[in-house]
Amino acid sequence: MGTPEQSTADGPTASWADRVAGLAGSCHPGPVVAVTALTAALAVTAGQSAARCLLTAAAVLTGQLSVGWCNDAFDARRDLAAGRRGKPVVDGTVGVTDVWVAAYAALALCVSLSLACGLRAGAVHLTGVAAAWAYDLRLKATVWSWAPYAVGFAALPAFVALALPGQPWPAWWVVTAGALLGVGAHLGDVLPDMRGDAATGVRGWPHRLGPDGTRLLLPVPLVAASAVLVLGPAGPPGRWGPAALAVAGLVAVAGTVLGHRWERAAFAAAVAVAVVDVALLLVRDTGIA
Repeated sequence: MGTPEQSTADGPTASWADRVAGLAGSCHPGPVVAVTALTAALAVTAGQSAARCLLTAAAVLTGQLSVGWCNDAFDARRDLAAGRRGKPVVDGTVGVTDVWVAAYAALALCVSLSLACGLRAGAVHLTGVAAAWAYDLRLKATVWSWAPYAVGFAALPAFVALALPGQPWPAWWVVTAGALLGVGAHLGDVLPDMRGDAATGVRGWPHRLGPDGTRLLLPVPLVAASAVLVLGPAGPPGRWGPAALAVAGLVAVAGTVLGHRWERAAFAAAVAVAVVDVALLLVRDTGIA
């Protein structure tokens, strides 16, 4: 296995199997799987056919892969400077050129698969993917770092809806909740790496708020998404809606209070609230079909 410097500049000396494993690890597999699974579940609940569900999931999967690989390839030297061991490019498992090739190949597949879902649906999804690439290449170090997350998460339910027969637009509250979930995901994603990012010159919106400000703000967009999902649809919220909203609020407050002593508590609470939001999104009438 090569050194990190060899990996970044000239490509790794690792075996073929190690390089494949390195590519798998450098795509940010957790978010890739989570976002793809959520979109597939939305497609099922919206009433897409089995074939269209597979096409929708494939388009989202390739888009997420392209974004993850772009992120690791572009940040390779910054990650080296911050000493972020455990990343395949930094550890020398896979070369940065290989990761760039994978990113562009996945992006090309994403364009084809997205447009196969329909011109309007494809355009919406590709707008979200383009926003994510803009985050990786530029916006993550600016005060607008939250915007690509908001656009990308809001685009997912719109993509699912526009891929249905008749190309219906989803209800406003579904798109709004998606955008709020995206902002919360951004805050939660940045919080654990904030000090390392700051050391390498990344000054996104959360970095300007600081660790304490980010920790306090983190649950707010997620609880707001819960409120939108409970109160946005027409008619009564049902018996589970107010209970879910109360749980989300209590968990968020607990995470904020405990986060003063244990930083991971705020992040864990935000993840729990996000799970409640996703459950609400799937259980409620999605407003997509």
